[in-house]
Amino acid sequence: MNYPKKVRLVEVGPRDGLQNEAKPVSVEAKVALIDALTAAGHSAVEAGSFVSPKWVPQMANTDRVMAEIKRKPGVGYPVLVPNKQGMNGAVEAHCEEIAIFTAASEAFCRKNTNCSIDESFERFAPVLEAAQKHGMKVRGYVSTVIACPYDGKVAPAKVAEVSERLFRMGCYEVSLGDTTGVGTPAECVTMIDAVAARVPREKLAAHFHDTYGQSLANIMAVMERGIAVFDTSVAGLGGCPYAKGASGNVGTEDVLYLLNGLGIDHGVDIDAVARAGRAICAELGREPASKVAQALKAKAA
Repeated sequence: MNYPKKVRLVEVGPRDGLQNEAKPVSVEAKVALIDALTAAGHSAVEAGSFVSPKWVPQMANTDRVMAEIKRKPGVGYPVLVPNKQGMNGAVEAHCEEIAIFTAASEAFCRKNTNCSIDESFERFAPVLEAAQKHGMKVRGYVSTVIACPYDGKVAPAKVAEVSERLFRMGCYEVSLGDTTGVGTPAECVTMIDAVAARVPREKLAAHFHDTYGQSLANIMAVMERGIAVFDTSVAGLGGCPYAKGASGNVGTEDVLYLLNGLGIDHGVDIDAVARAGRAICAELGREPASKVAQALKAKAA
């Protein structure tokens, strides 16, 4: 098997994981989660988003979270920024990295951001300009890279086109998201190869949801195609508020267990992540969605 020797994980639980939870999470609990994930060895922890609290109430206090976390040198704490207004919040919070997001499907883009794909790029222009001015790194997200809940299957060529636009705009990395979690390994490989024809493979990340239980198989399939960055969520938290029935992101614990079994280096302590996951799940009053987290919890009991 032609797997990478080392993989980088981007922990998205504190943002993508929590944004869809019905129960409000305190600033203290978010800070404790981010600090625990940093201490576990992560090199990137998505810390929040500067979106309108009207749309995503869980992210209303990202400025306070950014002020209170223990930022560790060499660790990225990206925040999601939808527009110039959100960018102002990120600048005021002294963020060093932001993430911008669009979709490969017009219907999802309109539902998610209230604008077309082209309009989303127009909104990014002043954001990228400000990022350059303030020396911030910019990561790009593309949603619905396999299928859209409104438009159905998405053409790999469309994903490649949108990804290339983000890369050329100045995103140092483009994360490809199977938002509804419907993708299978063959589809994911076809999509990755189409994108990699236009964006270097080392600049691509994969973001899988586990709706149909395919995320680990998809990760193995695209690792064989040279992808070595994956977005994962502690305890398998999350889902998408604009994609009905989409279950959580792939659990960080599940991916770590897989990588450990394959002997692939990643630098993250699985037991420390599992403890962080149990703490936030206790706060939420729910069980971890990750299978490995459940197994480790039973072992720890």
